[in-house]
Amino acid sequence: MKQLFAVAVGVVIGFLVAHRVSRTAPGAAFLAEVDARAKAFTGAVADGYRSREAELRTDD
Repeated sequence: MKQLFAVAVGVVIGFLVAHRVSRTAPGAAFLAEVDARAKAFTGAVADGYRSREAELRTDD
């Protein structure tokens, strides 16, 4: 239970720090770059998943 509490506190602190950082111009640019890279990564994972799923379906 302590670990769950620690994770929750960490998430809240991370949210507050990100909110503060996003108020500055360099911070907003940094968070925009992080967001773009995260979207590119999740897009690549999704494309790979769809490709592999299609490959497995054609093997039947």
